[in-house]
Amino acid sequence: MTDRIEKDSMGSLNVPEDALYGAQTQRAINNFPISGLVLPPAFIKTLALIKQTAAKVNIDLQVLKPTQGEAIIQAAETVIQGEHAAQFPIDVFQTGSGTSTNMNMNEVLAHLASEISVEAIGANDHVNMGQSSNDVIPTAIHISAALECHRELLPALNHLATTIETKAKACEQHTKTGRTHLMDAMPMTLGQELGAWALQIRNGIERINSALVRVQKIAQGGTAVGTGINAHPDFAEKFANTISESTGVNFTPNDSFFESLSCQDAMVELSGQLKTIAVSLMKIANDLRWMNSGPLAGLGEIALTALQPGSSIMPGKVNPVIPEATAMVAAQVIGNDATITIAGQSGSFQLNVMLPVIAYNILQSIEIVTNISTALANDAIADFTVRTDNLEHALARNPILVTALNPIIGYEKAAEIAKAAYKQARPIIDVAAEMTELSREQLEKLLDPKILAQG
Repeated sequence: MTDRIEKDSMGSLNVPEDALYGAQTQRAINNFPISGLVLPPAFIKTLALIKQTAAKVNIDLQVLKPTQGEAIIQAAETVIQGEHAAQFPIDVFQTGSGTSTNMNMNEVLAHLASEISVEAIGANDHVNMGQSSNDVIPTAIHISAALECHRELLPALNHLATTIETKAKACEQHTKTGRTHLMDAMPMTLGQELGAWALQIRNGIERINSALVRVQKIAQGGTAVGTGINAHPDFAEKFANTISESTGVNFTPNDSFFESLSCQDAMVELSGQLKTIAVSLMKIANDLRWMNSGPLAGLGEIALTALQPGSSIMPGKVNPVIPEATAMVAAQVIGNDATITIAGQSGSFQLNVMLPVIAYNILQSIEIVTNISTALANDAIADFTVRTDNLEHALARNPILVTALNPIIGYEKAAEIAKAAYKQARPIIDVAAEMTELSREQLEKLLDPKILAQG
């Protein structure tokens, strides 16, 4: 591969001939051969959208020539549409401000725009006009996270909650043994059990929406340290209005650009809410695994749809793969939250210096929660079947039903009956009929699991 010579403020160096980027990007490629991880497409497309929006605003403010601005707008649109993805190769583990990635975008767009315009387009003077890496990268984090939440995550969570609610309604007539400490407890309906899952997800949706109020306040216009130096006085407001129109999501300038640049509290909050949803997903996944366990030697309360062979050596074995994948997603999101929390602490004076790793982890968390929510809804919850025979067998032999007799015969007598039923492996109603003066008819009413499940 042949090279060309590119220059920046530090001198000259070789850049691949076919690269759209320039010297500053190449320096970052050389400096950070760390992980092979790059910032995700959602971030890169948002960064291009920021440059496009800035060009529109600067044309409107008459500080950028329309011919130059239109060329930048056209160039940015190609990146927004997913073209030139290979031209953004800088590692996530780079300069903490994300300056390398900002300059990568500036250089690529300057190159592309210069091919469109009859006038030269500068990466710093034109593409980056009225901006700094210090406000661009925090803005890109906020906007990309907000857009992914609105467009992908919240619809997926709503689909999951709706699917659970539909399944819960279909399972209202199935009464089962409740469990506390993994031990037999009082009866409940399967619908009640699933209803709790649905509310967990609905609460998660509320938590995300609450966090987005602060995520949608952006840094753009603060430039280097928050004072807005080199940006037009009207730039911040016009930028927020323009990008709101473009995306359909309402963004506003933050109340303090100094806060925007110096900390990432809004991302720490959003990550915390994602972690809470991950905990909810882990609970649902584990419940499904237990309820599906067996099919002969486990609980066997439900049967998940068989999706793939479960063993390379045991023929016929089928595993609960979607709940298992859900649990792994939850573990990853919880780990990402720890990373984001530590990164969020890394605001020194006027700038947080772990921005790229925050961007990578928050967007990964949003993406995988989105995808697993859809899979969990469609491939595990929507179509599992209820094993009524197992539910009824366990209910009939559940000595804890004797709890309903406490007000009549007292706790000690009820405990004596329960122990006898356990020891003899007999239905509680048969033992209670022998050990109390209550009639069979009275016991059938008092110990009816369906009535007890109603509280």
